[in-house]
Amino acid sequence: MDPLDLLRALLDPDRLAIVGALARAPETSEGLAASVAVPVEDVVRTLAPFVQAGLVRREGPTYHLDHEAWRAVARELPQATPPSPRVAFGMTADETQVLARFFRGDRLVELPSQRNKRLVVLERLALEFEAGVRYAESEVNAALRRFHDDYATLRRQLVDEGYLDRSGGEYWRAGGRVV
Repeated sequence: MDPLDLLRALLDPDRLAIVGALARAPETSEGLAASVAVPVEDVVRTLAPFVQAGLVRREGPTYHLDHEAWRAVARELPQATPPSPRVAFGMTADETQVLARFFRGDRLVELPSQRNKRLVVLERLALEFEAGVRYAESEVNAALRRFHDDYATLRRQLVDEGYLDRSGGEYWRAGGRVV
């Protein structure tokens, strides 16, 4: 079954409930009908395309979810664009794994809510600024805008976490590693 067809099939709440109940444990059509409060005929009709696709198998009166077949469909899904090599420059392998979760190409898609992961992202962004150089706010904004449209939040976070300092409309590198 094509991953998009599978998603479309599961967007119906009754179908999702039936497959979800089956994911918990093998069950008969009667048992599934009782657990999700739908007619047995609807259960059989719902499971038919999943059986044909090999995602569900029938052994006697009992239906079983084929977990490996579902994993195979998941592997067919498009993979997210990895971060560009430029993003990983100067970062450790562990930090690169964190960055891979939050960057697509050169773009930051989400600022992590967990502080330790957010610090990895901010450390990387701080590398855009050279130690000993003073930057106008517009220069900081332009550098951060390349990564994310909400450059003001990034700038504020960099200052709050001690990667940048500011005074009189100027910013400079105050912390983080130098590569």
